[in-house]
Amino acid sequence: MTLLEARDVALSFGQTPALRGATLSAQPGEIVAIMGPSGSGKSTLLHCLAGILVPDQGEIWFDGQRIDTMNESRRSLLRRDRFGFVFQFGQLVPELTAEENVALPLLLGGVRRPAALRRARPWFERLGLAGLERRRSGELSGGQAQRVALARGLVAEPGVLFADEPTGALDTLTGEQVMDLLVSSAREQGTTVVVVTHEARVAAYADRQVVVRDGKVNALVTA
Repeated sequence: MTLLEARDVALSFGQTPALRGATLSAQPGEIVAIMGPSGSGKSTLLHCLAGILVPDQGEIWFDGQRIDTMNESRRSLLRRDRFGFVFQFGQLVPELTAEENVALPLLLGGVRRPAALRRARPWFERLGLAGLERRRSGELSGGQAQRVALARGLVAEPGVLFADEPTGALDTLTGEQVMDLLVSSAREQGTTVVVVTHEARVAAYADRQVVVRDGKVNALVTA
């Protein structure tokens, strides 16, 4: 069964083509790495798969539903309820504590604050962050902040976790620790992961690697 799929997706920004008929699929529980040089279209493909961008041509399917034809409201609900996200710089909300940042997807989904925080707190022990629950992003190291972002991406048990250069701002050792935690946590939950990276060492964590060049998925490597 295919959980997530892009079919012949094309998208341009003005006169500049970003995707030129890209096709990609991911199975339930699979970890797929999208690789490629800067400007190849790999992040654009991820944003189309996540319903953030709508392609000019082609189709995006998730769990039997075509999502590129949904209106923005329905796609926003899908991203809130079924998808999780981890970005290169974490993008934590600086006004919130670490535990509030982790609980944020649950709060946005209507879970009451006490229950949301109860579900968020076990992630701190799980990801080696015990004792940091009340700190704000400015009081965390880069690796700590990215682990908080990882917990936020997984706390609602999404069907798909989208990770865009999740180790790009980290040193090698910290990046490997984050990827170890990302993979192990996703596998425990059965979450499908789509990770964009230009680093072979990050892509090696995936079950399957695809390469995007000039807006097309034109190579496939079995990890």
